[in-house]
Amino acid sequence: MKHFLKLLDYSGKEIIEMLNLADQLKYEQKHGIEHKLLAGKTLGMIFQKASTRTRVSFEVGMYQLGGYPLFLSANDMQIGRGEPVEDTARVLSRFIDGIMIRTFEQAEVEALAEHGTIPIINGLTDFCHPCQVMADLMTIREYKGTLEGLKMCFVGDGNNMANSLIVGGLKTGMSVTIACPEGYEPPKEILEFAKAYGDKFGLYHSPKEAVQNADVVYTDVWASMGQEQEAKDRAKAFKGFCVDSELMSYTNKDCMVLHCLPAHRGEEITAEVLEAHANEIFDEAENRLHAQKAVLVTMMKD
Repeated sequence: MKHFLKLLDYSGKEIIEMLNLADQLKYEQKHGIEHKLLAGKTLGMIFQKASTRTRVSFEVGMYQLGGYPLFLSANDMQIGRGEPVEDTARVLSRFIDGIMIRTFEQAEVEALAEHGTIPIINGLTDFCHPCQVMADLMTIREYKGTLEGLKMCFVGDGNNMANSLIVGGLKTGMSVTIACPEGYEPPKEILEFAKAYGDKFGLYHSPKEAVQNADVVYTDVWASMGQEQEAKDRAKAFKGFCVDSELMSYTNKDCMVLHCLPAHRGEEITAEVLEAHANEIFDEAENRLHAQKAVLVTMMKD
């Protein structure tokens, strides 16, 4: 049984194979070539966190693949009223062919995979966001032609996005640096993973040091969903971590900028930088559709 729980579970070769499939599916979609690879399949989509890009891209993706997406709000399900995850997994496994879940705890996604008998896809947890990073890697490769040998720098909180970017970037041959304030570093598990890559990984508390000669700069909101009460404190801690034109002057001349959206202009990124790199950022958003279709096919196709 295949699951897509975190990029730590996949080799660089397997990630590249899914990216190649995503490229092919995007080409076919743009040229009007149907690919009903999941005809007759039903994907249950459980949302315990609000979503724009995740819901729309998975729904549209399943339709384009010939399958049926079923939106399942936690507010309308027994899982939102305290039913054990293992019971939900067993029940849904008898009705549908796969589950995509966007939730808080990684343990909940892992439990669905352990107790269910259908593929589980992680649409986002507090620990990682593998679907987003597949779209990010796809976009970088579209613009740069390769991933091998590029330097990617993440500026911001050592959060789920940073975790998945570190893993996905290093496994596909990139160098990765992270710039975050003290106390906001990625978790020990991710830093231990990155140690094996030696000088291809760097953790900094100075954005200017981290972005030196970067080919890709990536940023994200400072306060994720569920951290709204901390937003003011985080704004103080992250002073100097805004991706602005001065910071970009330390990067390579043709450096890309990516943002997983939604963006808070004037906080983690200036409006000037965002608009200068809007094509890249919104191609990245579109590629959620194509990358996730590749994940769906890889996990759910017979």
